[in-house]
Amino acid sequence: MAVLAGKQAPDFTSVAVMEDGSINEEFNLKDYLGGDYGLLFFYPLDFTFVCPSEILAFHNRMNKFKELGVKVVACSIDSQFSHVAWRNTPTKEGGLGPVDFPMVADVTKQIARDYDVLIEDAGIALRGTFLIGKDGLVWHQTVNNLPLGRNVDEFVRLVEALQFHEEHGEVCPAGWNKGDEGMKADAAGVAAYLGKHADEL
Repeated sequence: MAVLAGKQAPDFTSVAVMEDGSINEEFNLKDYLGGDYGLLFFYPLDFTFVCPSEILAFHNRMNKFKELGVKVVACSIDSQFSHVAWRNTPTKEGGLGPVDFPMVADVTKQIARDYDVLIEDAGIALRGTFLIGKDGLVWHQTVNNLPLGRNVDEFVRLVEALQFHEEHGEVCPAGWNKGDEGMKADAAGVAAYLGKHADEL
């Protein structure tokens, strides 16, 4: 498994179904993010089981992601036509309905390979999620095996942690949540933080 954290996020151009349902034949990740934060997530297949619950969980938190300045992008090996059909299927029938972020068609599977989430023998992607900073670096990555759905609230927390670090220059200790105290990244900072919080960790 490639470790992309701390490296530039692999750029790509592919077909995508956009938020308004239109098809963008030349969707480019870097251009779409435009220097904003990005959250790119891979899922195995359209019209499956865990996947719609995750996609709707991202969709239901889009107001929060937008508030934080984060652009969300979904990606699977399905075609744009499959994405459109799934979006046009009601949720009570296992569909998505309209979702507020692009769905990229990775039919060549090259994007999944570049992010090292492709299961080659199955030809589908694992549940990989990549938090991309304004600098284009991957700040966080997680990869779940197929049966394990993601906790989307954790990605909200991670964005808030990254923004806290950027604003204050402090690091975020274990279990940090917005509003919590940060830590100065030196020996004195560690000692001061642990002196107050060691028993809470």
